[in-house]
Amino acid sequence: MTVSPATSAHQHAQPSQQLQQIQVLPVAGRIGAEIRGVRLSADLDRSTVDAIRAAWLKHKVVFFRNQQHLDEASQEALTRLFGGAPVAHPTVPVIPGSSYVLELDSLHGGRANSWHTDVTFVDAYPRASILRALVVPASGGDTVWANTVAAYEDLSPTLRELADKLWALHTNEYDYAARRPDSSLEAYKKYQEVFTSTVYETEHPLVRVHPETGERALLLGHFVKRFLGLSSHDSAHLFQVFQEHITRLENTVRWRWAVGDVAVWDNRATQHYAINDYGDQRRVVRRVTVDGDVPVGVDGRRSVLRSKTPKPEVAAAAE
Repeated sequence: MTVSPATSAHQHAQPSQQLQQIQVLPVAGRIGAEIRGVRLSADLDRSTVDAIRAAWLKHKVVFFRNQQHLDEASQEALTRLFGGAPVAHPTVPVIPGSSYVLELDSLHGGRANSWHTDVTFVDAYPRASILRALVVPASGGDTVWANTVAAYEDLSPTLRELADKLWALHTNEYDYAARRPDSSLEAYKKYQEVFTSTVYETEHPLVRVHPETGERALLLGHFVKRFLGLSSHDSAHLFQVFQEHITRLENTVRWRWAVGDVAVWDNRATQHYAINDYGDQRRVVRRVTVDGDVPVGVDGRRSVLRSKTPKPEVAAAAE
């Protein structure tokens, strides 16, 4: 494997028998890069994997075109490239015939048009998400990612000092209607019956220290219910202040999907938003998440899962 001079990722990788020419091409100034010259699989040589991981950690989200050869099993196997094992969603069932693949189909409420980091309502939420495009609209349906490390670094010293001390309660039982006012009735029903079939509440630091890079990142998104020690009113104002720093256009990258595209993002250093602008066109993507660790705050304290409560009506229906 050789790495093109177009990238700074793994500049000293040694050539391998695969003789792949990898290019890492930044898509936006602060986040996102397209990786060319790779046919994704779980058995890539070590130097290729190292180059991909280096680019992923640096750019926070990486994109691969023309990966139509992947199926559910091979997508699940890609998790080992990013240092972990696949993990299923805590409440949403996987697709039939797979062990870990979650499908987001726009015809069945799968429109994640709200800023979030995946599954932060649990303590050890995924370190990475691997998303594969199967059906894309002729227009619209892009996804936007935001760099939460850059957002933290852009804060004033006073705001940074405040952020370092704050903790927030995350839950999957959030105000769905307020966060997604244009969602369909079917999507809301699925949220009530499936997504919150078990209600989780977890306390996270607002600033987590990245376990691999040592960078500090803001940990927010739509699963935040309130800041600890503050009223709901004050929490809402503070949430808006920090969240707006994250989603500044300068901190974002927007990806126009094509069938066969794969996006892999560092879920410890990003938020994302699937734009719901494609009307009744169909959009189908499939996601596999990579197991993560429990976040650590600036002061060394770890996140804590406070509660895990199955809804009585769901539990009764399962009996």
